[in-house]
Amino acid sequence: MSHLEWLATLLGIACVWLAARRHIWTFPTGIASVTLLGIVVFEARLYSDALLQAFFVAANLYGWRAWLRAKGAAGEVRVGMLGGRSRALVAIAIIAAMLAWGGAMRSLTDASFPWWDAAIAAASVAAQLLMARRRLENWHLWIAVDLASIPLYLAKGLYLFAGLYLIYLALAILGLVHWQRALRAERLA
Repeated sequence: MSHLEWLATLLGIACVWLAARRHIWTFPTGIASVTLLGIVVFEARLYSDALLQAFFVAANLYGWRAWLRAKGAAGEVRVGMLGGRSRALVAIAIIAAMLAWGGAMRSLTDASFPWWDAAIAAASVAAQLLMARRRLENWHLWIAVDLASIPLYLAKGLYLFAGLYLIYLALAILGLVHWQRALRAERLA
């Protein structure tokens, strides 16, 4: 395991912990983490994952700006939920992106596990955008991503990243609980 893996792992844990706490510093920490993670997964020929990390840099910049603008009077980041139609559109978009991207990776590259990797990438994009928009459902997607990523990283011999995603899974569950509490508190206020 390289120094880059270790540093990306530590920054990734800090990033998700900060997001679960609705702390604005999740975004600069995330930018550093995904940049390093992108280098590592590219070297492992997980090209969808590498491109996903590049997307995450841009998405973290967007989320940082959106969260700064959405702070409540007390400085807290307010959260919300998607409606039923929006949930269906997100699901359709994830499936369409996975099919298109997985097909491209399978036919155009020597990618390892192109469909599995593309499904994780598509769900991760949706989860990151929902987090930037402060929607509770982002945590449901992150939990699914984490559950799918752990065996993929184990299959590629990236044991530290598999461990990282196990920690991410625990933090995503924690984030879901914290955001549900925040949403209930906002509705009661």
